[in-house]
Amino acid sequence: MGSYKFILSGGGTGGHIYPAIAIANELKKRHSNAEFLFVGAKDRMEMEKVPNAGYKIEGLWISGLQRKLTLKNLMFPFKLISSLLKARKIVSQFKPDVVIGTGGFASGPLLKVASGRGIPCVLQEQNSYAGMTNKLLKDKVTKICVAYDGMDKFFPAEKIIKTGNPVRGDLVAMNVDKQEAIKSFRLSADKKTIFVLGGSLGARRVNQLIAKELEYFKTRNLQVIWQCGKLYIEEYKKYNSDSVKVLDFINNMDFAYGAADFIISRAGAGSVSELCIVGKPTVFIPSPNVAEDHQTKNAQALVSENAALMLREKELDENFETVFSELIESGEKQKVLSTNIKKLALPNATKNIVDQIEKLLNRN
Repeated sequence: MGSYKFILSGGGTGGHIYPAIAIANELKKRHSNAEFLFVGAKDRMEMEKVPNAGYKIEGLWISGLQRKLTLKNLMFPFKLISSLLKARKIVSQFKPDVVIGTGGFASGPLLKVASGRGIPCVLQEQNSYAGMTNKLLKDKVTKICVAYDGMDKFFPAEKIIKTGNPVRGDLVAMNVDKQEAIKSFRLSADKKTIFVLGGSLGARRVNQLIAKELEYFKTRNLQVIWQCGKLYIEEYKKYNSDSVKVLDFINNMDFAYGAADFIISRAGAGSVSELCIVGKPTVFIPSPNVAEDHQTKNAQALVSENAALMLREKELDENFETVFSELIESGEKQKVLSTNIKKLALPNATKNIVDQIEKLLNRN
């Protein structure tokens, strides 16, 4: 087995970073002598998260286009030229065997340069609605790994492989004892538990909703594990009590999922893929503030299979208590949602993606 070199590029949000790290970890397992380099955007969270995972990262001076005329948009051509020049230098010096892009603006210049030099490139698209960078790269790459059906409306059908999205290994195993999980959050074994997650940074509207509904949850004898996000912990930690646990970030997600009877979540691609494996009754509240409203499309893909419920932000004040009461009062509805969401799980996604990457190594 040769000593291979891999560049992984993607970032801006956890949804692009964590899949790249999962893919690198699986490649490392199979090729212990391989060399890895990540390429991200200079001022984004990947510059912290990737080194924490044990990998080296280079930063490009790049950002996305805003929807209105701003100074950032005026700077975009200069950033793009700078990033293409640096990407050229990185590719020349590192000499990768394969380049993997997981979305986000930094992957654009890197994969454009690498594909232009005949280096095999793989895209991993997490969402049901393809991101702008991946759509721009579709004709330049060798393979495109996706998580949803119907992606041929964005990408050439002959390049698409449905693999699913990488998820954390501890979730694939999911052998946490429920009582142990509840005990770890110092909650009661006699109450049903809601787990609320709004992404790694948090979600303002979801947090506002939970704060407003705490009294309702109390009347229904429900307890709450509430990941409010690091941007909001100072504002919401005052709600901590015996039956409400407010946390900025949860490292042991398998324990939070294990303790939960019901889940309220944003509909980012990573969360959706994890929740299919977890198999608990879920209410999605998609963020309307994302490109092409892709979170609503992610959630809708599950709702159409009777695998989850969805409430748009504008519906929350009027409909939340009605929808949630119907869910907690119907054991049959809970069972149907759990059964159907589990059917959509693709737990071997990381291995399937790396299988595709290895085919390109063997071709070289």
